[in-house]
This record gives sequence, structure tokens and C-alpha cells, in this order.
Amino acid sequence: MFLTDEQQAILNGAKGETIAKVWKTLVMYGDAFGADKMVPVTSTYNHLVTSFGLKMMKPVFDLMQQLIDAGAVSGQQFSVDPRPVDKNVPANFLQNLIFNKIMYATQDMYEGQLKELGLMDDNAFTCACYLDQVGNKPKKGDILSWAESSAVVYANSVLGARCNRNSGIMDIMGSIAGFVPNFGLLTDEGRKATWLVKVETTQKPEAQLLGSAIGMKVMEDVPYIEGMDKWLGEELTDEVCSYLKDFGAATASNGAVGLYHIDKLTPEAKELGGSLLTENVQVYVIDDAELERVKANYPVMWKNPDAKPKLCFVGCPHMSLQQLKDWTVAVETGLKESGNKKVLIPTVFTTAPAVKAEFEKTEYAARLKATGVILSYICPLMYMNNPLCKAMPVMTSSNKLRTYTTARYYTEAEILAKITKGGC
Repeated sequence: MFLTDEQQAILNGAKGETIAKVWKTLVMYGDAFGADKMVPVTSTYNHLVTSFGLKMMKPVFDLMQQLIDAGAVSGQQFSVDPRPVDKNVPANFLQNLIFNKIMYATQDMYEGQLKELGLMDDNAFTCACYLDQVGNKPKKGDILSWAESSAVVYANSVLGARCNRNSGIMDIMGSIAGFVPNFGLLTDEGRKATWLVKVETTQKPEAQLLGSAIGMKVMEDVPYIEGMDKWLGEELTDEVCSYLKDFGAATASNGAVGLYHIDKLTPEAKELGGSLLTENVQVYVIDDAELERVKANYPVMWKNPDAKPKLCFVGCPHMSLQQLKDWTVAVETGLKESGNKKVLIPTVFTTAPAVKAEFEKTEYAARLKATGVILSYICPLMYMNNPLCKAMPVMTSSNKLRTYTTARYYTEAEILAKITKGGC
């Protein structure tokens, strides 16, 4: 790829050996994907995916320390994915022992490293860093160096920023250098759609289920989705953005989607419309039967498929303030209809610390607490990585959590019925 004289000098060691290694890593990464040049990272903040102090990640900690010692810290402050442990989330003595003494014993040390590298603040732990309350919302056209798949697809699709699906550690490298290689979703050509998805359902499709179907079909390609204006309208309201957050996370985890366009709704689709479609575009029609087929083929990883769920997670990715309010009302209504006082299954709603703080200022916080639902900042996926938790029958409305763990997927309506009424 082309490098300016200044960039070549840095690669040759003009700013020290450590910075040279950072640049070499980025250049090799760009060469592997046919990048033509390096382009500046223009977002105000970065976001890191690696938030957990797993003992097995010693090479990562060693690398971070080398960067700190050399003064090669991030050129931007950054947010980071959620913390792995919360004492408020149900766990027995042995599960807690594994969490605190074995799995995440180095969490405090690692968080200290993150602060030295440029962590925004103690509350900047969330996979949904783009939520208004968090303060890391890129602008349209911003070039990012992110790796968290659900955040990348949201930034690209809903915000119109530009970011590739980078790997972990590559995110901090780009932030330190202030540059990333120019290829893929950073380019106009790479943002064109090779799939036309026609949604022909008779009711508003479940966000996580629709995203799952599209992700598994198109994999890493870019889909252009028609037919959603009937259900979402043509404006990016808080409710619509919450829907797209969950939809995108499912496309990114059940497939490898880094960008989608929704006709008449997302920024580039509004501006460019059908011109985003490539020649020889492939067509995928999604109707009620297709969604049922996709859902019916999810494997059940529970040892006993008929077991009563012992725990329920809602919020992967983290819930928005609007979702917390809507779910509070829904849970209250479900309990009133069934004559129950509290949820029948231990239930955890997860959200960003900053969103949690804002929610707790509202009347909804006390109302949600009264239902027995636990509000946490945890990463459900990191919780489920505990082998003793993995063996539990855990249910979720998250297709991302279903994909990466043994948790079992249910639609939001099914979740609500189970936790408030004990049935589907």
C-alpha cells in the first residue's frame, strides 16, 4: 500500500520501536486485505472489545504493558465492552469462586491498564457505547477503529460512520497510530449491497429473529432490506434505533454482517436508495414461514430440553433507556394479568452503567425493582462462559447470546410469558 514519507519514517522507527511495531501490524493487516493506503481515524472516541481480565489472556496484558511502558497510549479516550462480573447477578458459592478466583482474577489489574491507556471513565463499560447516555456516538462519515461486532454494525448502518469488522487488539492499534488501513467498509464500493432482502411478513418481525435469518443467509455480505417501512416507518426514533441495535447484533453474530441498509430509513439508503445495489444482486425473501423455519432450527443446548429455566437474560447487546421503560411496563402488565407479584424466573436486564444511572432517576426504576427483575451492567456472555453457569438452563431473547453460549432463545413475547405467567 502507499505510505506517505512521514508514515514510512514511523514504520522505520522514527518514533521508537514500539510505535513502529504498531504501524507494522496495521500495515500487514491492510496488505492482507488489499488496502491502498492508511486513512486517519476521525472519531472523537474509540471503543475496545477486550474488557475482561481472564487469566488466560496474559499475552494481552503483557502487550498492553509494553504499550504503556513505551508511552504508546491511545490517541483517543475509549469506552470498552461490559464488565464480566456483578455481585447482584444470581450465582452460587462455587460459581462465584470460579468467577473471582479463577476466571477473572486479574480484572482489577487489567482495568488499571485500561485507565493508563485512555479509558474514558469507570462507567464506560458497555457493548452499546453509541447510546446517548454513554457519550461515544460517532458522527456520519467518521472513520473508526472498533472491533465489537454489534457496535461496528450499528455505527456503520444506523449512524453512517465507517468501520471494518476488526479483530480485538487491532482496535487499540488503530487508536494509537491514529490511522487504519483503507479497505472494505471504509470504501464507497465496499459499502454497496450484494443482497436484496424483501421482508414480506404479516406482522412486525422480531428484531433478533429477523437479524438472525439475514445474517445466516448473507454471512459477511452487505444486505439492502426492503419492506421494513411498513413496520418501522421512515424516521430513526428511539424505539426504531433500539430495534435496529438488536437486529444488527443478530446479523453480526449469526452471520458476519458489518453493514446493512434499510430502504427509506438508514442514512445511506435514504440518500442513495437502489443505487447501493450491485449488479447481479442476490434476492432473499423473508415471510412468516421463513422466520419460523429459522427459529425451529436453532439447536437446544440444554442437557434436559424440558428443564425449567433457572435464569433469564434480556439485554445482549445492552438495553437502551427506552427499552428499559417499555420492558418495565410489559412486566408489570404481565404480572397483573397473571396475579403474580414478582417474576417467576430469576431475570436480569443488562444495560450500560450510564443508562442504568439515568434509568434510576426515573419512576420506572422502583417499579422494575418491585417486579423482582435485577438490573445489571454485566456482560451475559462472560457470565455464561463460567462452566458451572454453562450447564444451567438459561433463556434469553438475544440471538447473540444464543449463538455464543448454551443459552436458549425465546422471542420477547415468549420470555415475557415465561417470567410473568410461567408459560409460553
